[in-house]
Amino acid sequence: MLTYADRLKSMRETKIRHTLEKRAQNGYTDLDDFGTVPITKDYEVEPWYNSSNGSFYGYDGMCENFVRVIGAHPAYVDPMEMLCGRWRDMLVNYRGDLHYMPDWLKKRPKTMEFMKTATAQWSKRWDEQRFPYDDLKPLQKKYNIQTGIDGDAHFACDYRIGLESGFGGLLEKIRKYRDINKGKEDFYNAEERCVIAICDFIQRHIDKIEELIVSETRPEIRENLTKMLEVNKNIKLGAPKTFYEACQWVAHFNCASRIYTRDGAGFQLDVILLPYYENDVRNGILDDETAKFLIANLLLIDPHYYQISGVDENDRDMTNHLSYLILEAADSINISCNLTVRVHENCDREFLRRAVYYLFKNKNGWPRFCNDKALAEGYMRNGVDKKTARERIAVGCNWMCVPGKEFPMNDTVKINIAKVFEHALNDLKNEVVKSAEKLFELYEKHLKIAAEVTAAGINLHIDHCHDVTPELIMNLMMHDTIEKGLDISECAKLYTVGVDGAGLAVVADSLGAISDRIEKEQLLGWDELFGALESNFEGAKNERIRAIMSSAPKYCGGGTEADRWAIRLTESFTKIIKSTPMPDGRTLVPGWFSWARSIEYGTAVAATPNGRKSCEPISHGANPNSGFRRDGAVTAQSNGIASVQCGYGNSAPLQIEFDPKITVEEGGIDAVLSLIEAHFEQGGTLININILDTEKLMEAHKNPESHPDLVVRVTGFTAYFASLSPKFRQLVVDRFLQGM
Repeated sequence: MLTYADRLKSMRETKIRHTLEKRAQNGYTDLDDFGTVPITKDYEVEPWYNSSNGSFYGYDGMCENFVRVIGAHPAYVDPMEMLCGRWRDMLVNYRGDLHYMPDWLKKRPKTMEFMKTATAQWSKRWDEQRFPYDDLKPLQKKYNIQTGIDGDAHFACDYRIGLESGFGGLLEKIRKYRDINKGKEDFYNAEERCVIAICDFIQRHIDKIEELIVSETRPEIRENLTKMLEVNKNIKLGAPKTFYEACQWVAHFNCASRIYTRDGAGFQLDVILLPYYENDVRNGILDDETAKFLIANLLLIDPHYYQISGVDENDRDMTNHLSYLILEAADSINISCNLTVRVHENCDREFLRRAVYYLFKNKNGWPRFCNDKALAEGYMRNGVDKKTARERIAVGCNWMCVPGKEFPMNDTVKINIAKVFEHALNDLKNEVVKSAEKLFELYEKHLKIAAEVTAAGINLHIDHCHDVTPELIMNLMMHDTIEKGLDISECAKLYTVGVDGAGLAVVADSLGAISDRIEKEQLLGWDELFGALESNFEGAKNERIRAIMSSAPKYCGGGTEADRWAIRLTESFTKIIKSTPMPDGRTLVPGWFSWARSIEYGTAVAATPNGRKSCEPISHGANPNSGFRRDGAVTAQSNGIASVQCGYGNSAPLQIEFDPKITVEEGGIDAVLSLIEAHFEQGGTLININILDTEKLMEAHKNPESHPDLVVRVTGFTAYFASLSPKFRQLVVDRFLQGM
């Protein structure tokens, strides 16, 4: 008879096979793993355009095309699983840039014909015909700003709304308020059609399960499919009543929201699902092994970002038995996973040790850890109360959100301060008296301009998001959206918009090298430096200059000039971002994060005084540059990153890669746990840890097929190493070798 362990093994093998098949279809992807399964040969979508530029926008455009894309999705039922459903394709693929389109779609003649025949400008994601921003583009390009304009999702639903109502209840709610709020029929009609399309998606799974039951000969699998059928029939319209039903409902909603706008924000998994778990255990219909299997199945269907542990508004530990089961479930499936453990001094320390143990055991980059104290107290500085700050949970790469209430645009807005610094350097050439202080003064002048144009782009997006990309699926579980007939971008209770700086270490090391080598030691003159930069350090003389500058003490070296500049850059970035004017009810929240764009951002930046050559990658997030210390001291890195937190609830993550030199038996868990606690005591906000075997990593880098199951934490997300591009694999390897 098949055990859960047998089924998990089969599910994991299928996942690895799908990963390799997706790479063959899509090429290399430097993105989240997602939970997609390969596109089938007969899969085809005929997009519908409602704009003369050949794209689609607004309630009718987004709704019609969502119905078409989810309607093209065949049912996915694996008899080994207890939950059914997968997603394969995203709505935005049909309105986005060809550069981001997956390879499989480019090879579909029928679909591409619809796109290309509309107009040569079909690939507009933002409706620039109605909402142009040509006046902003020159400065956005000048400072290499990721504007946030046309950014999708990046906020979090309140899953309690959907779980309490079910899809049938959501339909009743939509119809009720459509009768009340006359004149908003376009909004409600679109919402209604989307929910009906999700119910049809579920019905296709019901039909598929019934088909499989007829031909299934194994009694235990037939019984499994029969129960799966009952659960899906119950939740097609009804509100989930059991733990099984709640997990299946979440799985279907997650597939729908991913299809719509790539949404990956989950919820406080161990708190929201706890009542279902406890009720089923009391009624004798659920045991722990089945609960773990269901959670593992949920994590397999899609690696949404879930938070576990933490404390409530009264500082009471929220860790519970289900918290432990979630860790055990993730361990049992052992795939790409995005669990975040919220750390607080009142949390169950044994649970934290257990979480660290799985970092060592599986070496798959999960879980990661966030600091309740720094995040909650920092967020309260934006004018919110403690209860709200505690509700703001980790549901993205680097970001937090208050589920159902906040529209933060987090991780969609970034200013490349290395590019800002480049313009300051160019201005300094024309100054009679040159100094690091004068350079910093010029840098701040440019940063203020960059912040202002960034704010203008953010406001454009918020003002017209509902006209371009209304969040029809996530609106279903947001507060006041259905009640008022408004998109969440129009009626959020909180508009605390994250603005990340990228390139901190490049600029800090450059200023540190100038302070040390030119001003203190006088080993070089300004003209020599500028000449070397202009030549991209080419030639023997300029290579010598590069060696002098690049050997200067670096950020995270401990008490260096670069460390002092990093703190000053943080204070400056925080002050300028927070003081940038915004309309009433909106505020900007600074942080340091580059996501997976350190290579991309580097291509826009010329040679810098720290010895970095033109177009080379910029530094990763708040992390130091490679070779920041000869010993690569983890403690020094932790201390340095703790000192550059902006302090308003946005994070500056500590990314650590190392090959464990001490095993679990030799005290490895306590050593890493102590590092986490020490970093958080100093004010750190978020820690991503990769514990990897050097030999395995290098083998996989040379031949990805040798270890197709190797998972790494790329940045805020985890991904299969074999799916990453060679350039990005090299970046991870370099980071890892630095951190050993």
